[in-house]
Amino acid sequence: MKTDDLIAMLASGPDVAAAPPPGAYWRAGATLGAGLLASVALMAMLLGVRPNLEQLALLPDFWIKVGFVICLCLAAAHVGRRLCVPGASTRALPLLIAVPLLLMWALGALILNEAPPGQRAELFWGATWRSCPLLIAMLSLPLLAAVLRLMRQLAPTRLRVAGAAAGFAAGALAALVYCLHCPELAASFVGFWYVLGMLVPTAFGAALGPRVLAW
Repeated sequence: MKTDDLIAMLASGPDVAAAPPPGAYWRAGATLGAGLLASVALMAMLLGVRPNLEQLALLPDFWIKVGFVICLCLAAAHVGRRLCVPGASTRALPLLIAVPLLLMWALGALILNEAPPGQRAELFWGATWRSCPLLIAMLSLPLLAAVLRLMRQLAPTRLRVAGAAAGFAAGALAALVYCLHCPELAASFVGFWYVLGMLVPTAFGAALGPRVLAW
């Protein structure tokens, strides 16, 4: 962000958005779109789209998983945007991410409680618990680069927290891409192993934030 833009923002107040420069939305969309396309291409080349994706898409559990990840994407996007506005209130931001997490964990706990004891381990561990978090983290790398690039054009002041938010947003988008390959549908699996995969780029973003986002 340019110094003149920051002065204008502070003069109008943290909750009054200054008019973006011409073409800003297009450049932001192009940057994020490039990261998303790179993540999808990486998934397609190394993992491939699930052959029975059409059948999985007919199941309610599939859309619960996708809806959960989309909610985290939207929450992370809002959190990241607010963290880039100097002086903006951020006290309620953790709640935006906590609500979908708590709902998914509650659903997973309910399903585990109602399942026969012999099936509970399978519902939690699934068949891909060893690879799921690492694959989400891998797919998040181009997205993390794109989100950090977008944040550099704004004015984050809490650089480590903003970097963590960028990493979580990248991880959530990567989890959405990973849904095209992943065979797991259980809420107990998604609520733990998917989130663990998102936390890996969150840690990377927190480490990179003070260096990459300094302005």
